Amino acid sequence: MLNQLVCVGRITKMEGNNDSCYLTIAIPRPFKNEEGIYDTDFITCELKNQIAKTTLEYCKKGDIVGVKGRLESEKEDSTKMIVVCEKLTFLSSKKEDSEE
Repeated sequence: MLNQLVCVGRITKMEGNNDSCYLTIAIPRPFKNEEGIYDTDFITCELKNQIAKTTLEYCKKGDIVGVKGRLESEKEDSTKMIVVCEKLTFLSSKKEDSEE
């Protein structure tokens, strides 16, 4: 059996501390729905230890990251899945508006 997930998305939410944190990444679907709009999936990722610490230090809302991990069902609701992150790659930062 294999339980491995790789995805790339934009960070929409980050919360936690240096030992453990959760982030949500937005991943747009590659096709339009019936209304002609691209739907977006929001994936919750759990990060622990050094990955959590580094992510909280260097990433912010709007950054694009790549996540490699495995799917796990939540303890409270076995029908809801989260990604337990084994590796996170920083791909790009959201550009800040500069005042001139």
